[in-house]
Formats: sequence, C-alpha cells, structure tokens
Amino acid sequence: MPRSTTRRRAMLMERTTLCLLCSLCAVYGFSGASFRPTSRPKLSRFTVASPRKTTGVMASLEEEMAPPQYSNATETKSLISTIANEKKTPIYKLPKAAYKIYTTYAKRLWKETGVSARKKVANDKVRGAIRNMQSILVHAKEYNEFDEATYEAQVKLMASCEDMLAALPKPESAKDKKKQKESAILEALGEGKAEVAATKKTHRSILFGALMGLAVALWVFSGNYIFTGLFCLMTILGQLEYYRMVMNTGVYAARRISVVGASSMFLSALFAPNLHQICLPMFGLWAMIWFLTKRRQFSTIPEIATTFTGMFYLGYVPSFWVRIRLLGAGMEPTRLHQIMGPIRGILKKKFDIIIPDRLIQFPITTGAVFIFWSWISLAFSDVGAYFVGRKYGKTKLGEISPAAGATSPNKSVEGVIGGCVVSAMFSIAGAWVQKWPYFVMTGAIHGAILAFLGLIGDLTASMLKRDAGLKDFGDLIPEHGGILDRVDSFIWTAPYSWLVCQYIIPALKAGVAP
Repeated sequence: MPRSTTRRRAMLMERTTLCLLCSLCAVYGFSGASFRPTSRPKLSRFTVASPRKTTGVMASLEEEMAPPQYSNATETKSLISTIANEKKTPIYKLPKAAYKIYTTYAKRLWKETGVSARKKVANDKVRGAIRNMQSILVHAKEYNEFDEATYEAQVKLMASCEDMLAALPKPESAKDKKKQKESAILEALGEGKAEVAATKKTHRSILFGALMGLAVALWVFSGNYIFTGLFCLMTILGQLEYYRMVMNTGVYAARRISVVGASSMFLSALFAPNLHQICLPMFGLWAMIWFLTKRRQFSTIPEIATTFTGMFYLGYVPSFWVRIRLLGAGMEPTRLHQIMGPIRGILKKKFDIIIPDRLIQFPITTGAVFIFWSWISLAFSDVGAYFVGRKYGKTKLGEISPAAGATSPNKSVEGVIGGCVVSAMFSIAGAWVQKWPYFVMTGAIHGAILAFLGLIGDLTASMLKRDAGLKDFGDLIPEHGGILDRVDSFIWTAPYSWLVCQYIIPALKAGVAP
C-alpha cells in the first residue's frame, strides 16, 4: 500500500478516535475538547520542470539549495517518536517527558532561527546566485558568438565566481544535516542512539489520538490560568516554526519582539481584556523602532510585513480563544476540580511541581463549553470533508477558486459541503446543550461558518508552506508535523467565535426572554 494512503488512513483513524473520546467525556460530565487532530493532505515540495537533465553547476545548485524539510517520514525523526522508540515512558513520568520534549524542540527552533542559521541562509543565497551566473555563462556560449574581448571578460567572470565559491563556507549536505539534527535530539534527551521504525503502527496512531483528546479535554476545563499558560507555550513554538520558515526564504524578521508580543496578547486577554486590542500596535511600534535603530541597513518590506504577520496571525487572532474562555464564570466546577488535589500531590512528590489550588480558576465557564463544542464541530468537519470528498468529490475547488485549487489541489467542492454539513450537525447538538434560542437554525449556521473558516485557516497555512517550498512547518508530532500543522484550522475561527459567544447569542436570548 502506498505510504501516503497508509499515513492518511492512520491520521483519519486518530482524528475520529480523538473526537469520539471528547464526545464521551461530555456525556459523562468530565468534558473535553478536540484540538484539530491533523492537517489535511500534506503538500509536496516545489520542483521546477526542466526541458533537459540538469548537470554540472546547476545540478550542484539543486542539491545545495533544496528547501529544508522538517517532516519526512523516511528521513526525519520527530521528538515524540524519538522518545517513544528510545524508552517506554511510565505514566507518572509523562509530565517530565513532556517538559523535555518541549524544551528540546524550543531550543532547536531558537537555534535554527538564530544568527548563525541566518548566516548559513545568506551564504546559500549568495552561492545560489553565483551558480545561476555560472549556468548563464555556460549556456550563453552554446548559442552566442563572442568577440575576443567579451570572451576574456567571460573567462575572468567565471574565475571570479569560482574564487567566490571557494571563499564561502562549504555547505552541509542533506545527510550531514540529518545526522546533526538527530544527534542533537538524542544528546538533549540524554538517551542512547536508536533506530526509528520506517512505518508507523495504526494502533499507535489511535492511542496517540486518544491521549491527545484526553489531554486537550483536561486543558480546556483546567481553568483560565492553565488554559492561557499552555496557549502561550504553544504560541512560542508556533512563532519559531513560522520564523524558521520565513528565514529560509531569505527574510529576517524581528523574531524576539514577535514572540514576546504574541505571548503578551494572550496574557493581556486574560488579565487585562480592555487593553487586549492595544498590544498589537504597541509591539508593532516596538518592532519598527528596532528595525530603525538596530539594523545596519534599512529593512525591507518583506521583513517588516512578516514581523507584523507573525504577531497578528499567530498572536492577536488566536488570543480571542482566551477571551472566550473568560465568559460566564458563574458556572459550577467540574469533577476536574475535585481530582486536582491528588494530582497536585503526585506532581509535588515526584517532580517538585507545585500547582496551587487557586490556579484551577473557573474550570467550567460558558466560554469553555462553547470552545468545547466549537472544537468538536471543527474536528468532525475535517472528518466529514475527507470522507464525502473521497466518495463524491468530482468538482475540484480550483474550478471555482483557482488560487485555492493551486494551494490545495486535492480538495473538492463536495468535500467542503460535506464538512459544513457535519459541522452543522454537531453544532446543532451543542446549541441544544447550551440552550441557544432557535437551536436548530443557530447551531446549523454556526457550524457551517466554523467549517468554512476552518477551511480558510487550512488554506492559509498551505499557502504559506507552498510559497516557502515546505511540506510541514515542523517535526514535533509524529505523522503530523509541527504545532502550526496541527492548529491552522482553529486560528481564523477565534474572532468569529468570540463575537458569537459575547454578543450574538446573548442578544438572541434577550430577544426571546419573556
């Protein structure tokens, strides 16, 4: 069976398992949420068609300048799969293992977006330009006849190109990069060398989906502080994945300011909602001051634009989930609040991790329940879109939107409709549970809009990866890539969801109240 088919089936089984687990949690009063189990079909790397086989300098250029791939099932180890294959981790050691996974991945991302990495990218760009010049000069001799003076100048230019290439640091081969990254991972984890299986077991994917579903269920109903804190941690990784992608295209943004700014937007949404909207312009101002005072040369439009995009797309927009989480804090606590006592004792005894009881603030809120049902609807819309598109999909999305079709060629209009219908069905159930007025109509409309905005988020991430020539944003999660590959459908739905939960539903309830 082709690897892509096997991988896709495993991801769909994991997605379904995750969603069903969250549904069961809701039925039994333990409550949970589904945080997008996987991204849609992965994008292939760009290749440029050539009328003839490339040789010589152009062949060397293609080998040296190939875009980096952070998630390749046959070549790259993910951090989580590395730990899984190195040693079976007991349940009580999972927090420590999660901490090690996070810090290792964050340190690697920070290093790969640092000054030394930027120098390597700049050298690669110079090397590529020289190789292109050499290719032009070689091909020019085949079709043009030069006089003696022009020929001598061409020979001198070729010699100068060779001198420049000799002066530049020797580029690392793909095999060296792979060995260096794997050794860094194993060294950071403190484990011995181990081989990773080439194929993933289906039951492992199902177990991973179940564990992810349970983790997200606990996270959504863990309280405002823990919910926001984990969101900040994920935002830091997502920001670094984004800027690593941008940097490999030759654009150097204000990385530190963007990471701090994006995290501050989540914290201000929690502690000072009235100041939430001022964070983006203030950190934008800080970034411009940095560009004007710390750079040796003037900054380019792409550098400024990518800095603002990172703070807006990965900070301000998703931080509305925190504002939703704060709404309706008068609901009673869940069972999670009662079981946190023994859990806190275990964490303190085994890992010296102290979680005060006050951190478990408002485990159930109106916003938390709203998030749960919205994320369930989004997750199942992905499942519905896949199966409906696979069985009935005949009209490609590119026929009605060429740009969307070029971004994701496998998507079909029928699949989009199927995803909207499935999402609407789960949203109707959620509207009934939350006692929305006219729950059939409001739930159906809400679910369809969620599915559509989830599609926009998926296409946005795919468009970024296609432009950068990447398959995945990262390699943190086995079979799925990085953080951004996991959560892209949930980004653009946040502001709309806050608008619905804050204003639209209360207005409808007030309108039908006796």
